[in-house]
Amino acid sequence: MPPDPAAHAAISDRSPALMKLSIVLDPVTRHKVRQSAERLHDEFHGIFSTETIERYITETIDDLSGGARVMDFMPIFVWRFTRQRLRALAEFQGLVDKTGPSVLVVCVHNAGRSQMAAGLLAHYAGDRVTVRSAGSAPGDEVNRAAVQAMSEMGIDMSQEFPKPLTDEFVQAAAVVITMGCGDACSIYPGKRYEDWEVEDPAGKSVEEVRRIRDDLAARVQRLIEAIVPV
Repeated sequence: MPPDPAAHAAISDRSPALMKLSIVLDPVTRHKVRQSAERLHDEFHGIFSTETIERYITETIDDLSGGARVMDFMPIFVWRFTRQRLRALAEFQGLVDKTGPSVLVVCVHNAGRSQMAAGLLAHYAGDRVTVRSAGSAPGDEVNRAAVQAMSEMGIDMSQEFPKPLTDEFVQAAAVVITMGCGDACSIYPGKRYEDWEVEDPAGKSVEEVRRIRDDLAARVQRLIEAIVPV
């Protein structure tokens, strides 16, 4: 679909998202986030209203305005996380087609276990599964030992960032995997819930994280066998 001029025109300096940006971000970053917002308006035009898209962008800025690394990469992170939330909402409401079962992986900080499990699931299942991850109390950045251990398998997590758990993610999921986050994840009927007792990689060496990675890989492969039709 070609860009809609009306959608771009709706992103005025008086929009809630950009008014908030004028307070928390410098002019260059603010301009880049505006461009990200325009991409979202283009992609979801005809699916969601301008007001809904603006609200989600504003909420994302609130959710991600913590860690220094997030602030450094705010434009791309705002686009990616808002897009993930809107896509999940559209899936839940039946406004877009799913490519396969949706899986949500949740841990406390979304900095280690859940990121690794999501990366492994995307690696092994490809487009047969839609994968999202989140944290009940997101950290500032993804565990560097986890990034290194995953890179050894050809899985690049260097551009990932901790994301907060949202209702859209849970609602869109057919399967919810939890790891150490207790009852932080909302319970919805008709979903498959699994709690994986997996060691937390926080503070561990790369060698120790490799063992956690391999444990997760085995669990992920069993999950794929159970939820993806042959």
